[in-house]
Amino acid sequence: MTEQEKYTLLARIAELPVGGITYKTINGKRYPYLQWTENGRQRSRTVKAGELESLEAGIAERRRLQALLRETTARDTERAVASAVSEEEIQYGMSTVLHVGDSLRRFIQPVAGYRKRSCYTMLHDYLYGSDTDRVFILYGLRRTGKTTMIRQAIMEMDEEMFSRTAFIQVTKNNDLAQLNRDLRHLSQRGFRYIFLDEVTLMEDFIEGAALFSDVFAASGMKIVLSGTDSLGFVFTQDRQLYDRCIMLHTTLIPYREFDRVLGLQGIDEYIRYGGTMSLSSTMYNTPTFATKESTGEYVDSSIAYNIQHSLQYYQYGGHFRNLHELYENNELTSAINRIVEDINHAFTLEVLMRPFRSHDLRVSAANLRRDRRKPSDILDRVDTETITDNLRRILDIRNREEQSVRITDAHRAEIKEYLDLLDITCDIPVVHMSDYNVKDARTVITQPGLRYSQAKALIEELMADDAFRSYPLAERNRATERILSEVRGRMTEDIVLLETQFARKDCRVFRLQFAVGEFDMVVFSPATASCEIYEIKHSTEHVPEQARHLLDGKKCADTEFRFGTITGKYVIYRGETQDVGEVRCVNVEEYLNNL
Repeated sequence: MTEQEKYTLLARIAELPVGGITYKTINGKRYPYLQWTENGRQRSRTVKAGELESLEAGIAERRRLQALLRETTARDTERAVASAVSEEEIQYGMSTVLHVGDSLRRFIQPVAGYRKRSCYTMLHDYLYGSDTDRVFILYGLRRTGKTTMIRQAIMEMDEEMFSRTAFIQVTKNNDLAQLNRDLRHLSQRGFRYIFLDEVTLMEDFIEGAALFSDVFAASGMKIVLSGTDSLGFVFTQDRQLYDRCIMLHTTLIPYREFDRVLGLQGIDEYIRYGGTMSLSSTMYNTPTFATKESTGEYVDSSIAYNIQHSLQYYQYGGHFRNLHELYENNELTSAINRIVEDINHAFTLEVLMRPFRSHDLRVSAANLRRDRRKPSDILDRVDTETITDNLRRILDIRNREEQSVRITDAHRAEIKEYLDLLDITCDIPVVHMSDYNVKDARTVITQPGLRYSQAKALIEELMADDAFRSYPLAERNRATERILSEVRGRMTEDIVLLETQFARKDCRVFRLQFAVGEFDMVVFSPATASCEIYEIKHSTEHVPEQARHLLDGKKCADTEFRFGTITGKYVIYRGETQDVGEVRCVNVEEYLNNL
């Protein structure tokens, strides 16, 4: 049986009903039930009138096809074993690091039991589908699950497929000439499924990647290319592969996936660690954003180096444009860090050029000063200049007088362009009700843990300040928690806006600004001439003040005039979902999981 025939058989089996028919006697009458097992639990449902005959036929057909599949797999395995050669024979003469046979089994074993990301189905469909002449590109920043998905795909293979599968670890010492020889060697040995990890490390990859599609994929191989150099893959598609590749970007990890795959719940956990498949649990890696040192290393190696490495080899270094001088003077990381920390994420020339000040500190001081229950001026009395100067040093952010290269608007535009391509930033429109012609946007950082780690660095500097340490511990703790609460609140808004925009592509998602006040989010459907309006809060309790803008008659009338009938008014918060008058209060984790 060919792979395509086997895939068709599996698809047909998946369409047929699972389980079996049982009967229950109730009040002397016999009723049929469909019974099956799901996630280790036994489930059942009543068989509807007229449904019994088709269900029984489907169950019988499923069992027949499953038996046929088992027999076929057994025969294929016997043939594979009979024709197998030793790993040593396969490895002989290879220039790259190769995993096949027992070595490959040991390589994939660590992910046994890991949950799969939602995008895994794209990789599965490519491997088992009929697609030819195209390669599969699995790309994204470090620790977003690329190698784990490859291991999971190999682990699902039957023995016949596994015997024809190879995983190649590319290094910076390899080139396309060596890889070409190795792939021809594997092709002659009957290998069909080839996974090439970190292919962008090769200096000549971007300029010669068509080799994989035009030669090896065209001859019947399934080629999966993976790597952390996301920008390099984007350049490769544009320059070499065009429509001869399927691209899967893993960088953006929504809350619902973080929750399901890592098995830990809560928006605050996502704020602390979100952005990578890394957490201090049994799943995946250790925390990426646990410390300012690990965060800085991630920004440097995963983001700044990503851009630098790709530009170095794209068009043989001829595409650096205006960023070359920043790269040469080691100031690209500084610019990226400045944008991530800025509270409004406003990627403008002013943000890059102004002397660094912590927005979190200023806002928190004002809020703490006017607190209704226990107002405090503690943050007004600390050594703000020393704190912000130390924080700037920690975050590797350089002020204008320290920059050897003057940041221009051209630098800003190019950095923003590459951050967008890397899925590090995404723009959420800000609409001004008072002026239809204003074009404004809120740039959201898609890596929550990265942003939060820098906020924690601010807290550490606060705690080290002599003036701050002179106050009682309870007052210090209250002040620092207020700062972090402000940060989490703004980040919650960003997360909800970002994920809603990605999920509801048939609608326009934006923040609506009035002369006084705003709607944190509007979801507008042009097709139905209707909209939903939202307030987004980090609180666990509902208070009437949260919905004051949603219940403002003038604001609602102006909104309906411009965006159609308001079909729902919502407060998204951390409390329980409930209706309060005409406003529905929705738990934020529930909202994000249901997108």
